[in-house]
Amino acid sequence: MWKPIDLALLSLGVILLSNQIAQTNALLKRCYQCRSRGELGSCKDPFTYNATQVENEHGVTAVPCASGWCGKVIEGQGSFREDDYDMATQRMCVQRGPSDSEDRCANTIYNHKKVYMCFCQGDLCNGATTARPWTIASALAAAATGLAAAVLRFH
Repeated sequence: MWKPIDLALLSLGVILLSNQIAQTNALLKRCYQCRSRGELGSCKDPFTYNATQVENEHGVTAVPCASGWCGKVIEGQGSFREDDYDMATQRMCVQRGPSDSEDRCANTIYNHKKVYMCFCQGDLCNGATTARPWTIASALAAAATGLAAAVLRFH
């Protein structure tokens, strides 16, 4: 049977582990890097690859990103048909993010063209939407703390 001190130590261990996971994740930021035109290529939306699958996909790589800011640019959106060759999607590491450090998407001018551009900060954030590791770690810490509190209440 679990003693209250054992549960408290377990909870503390989970919290410390989740903090370590978040710190480790902060050290290495990568971005997907690719470019596709029209319906050709693997860079277009929906982008269905993860870090493991991208190793086997031609033309798509996960590159280290010193700034930690990733981007996605869609050219030709709105002014061309969806299947038009002039529509292109590009994912990349950007040298710096927005001045307010907020993730966002907006219409803008990039390389003298009207484009739809997104900025995000985080490991491989310019790909498919996934749960970030710090979110998972926080959920585990909360669950362990809740479990410990429930067990202590009944003893």
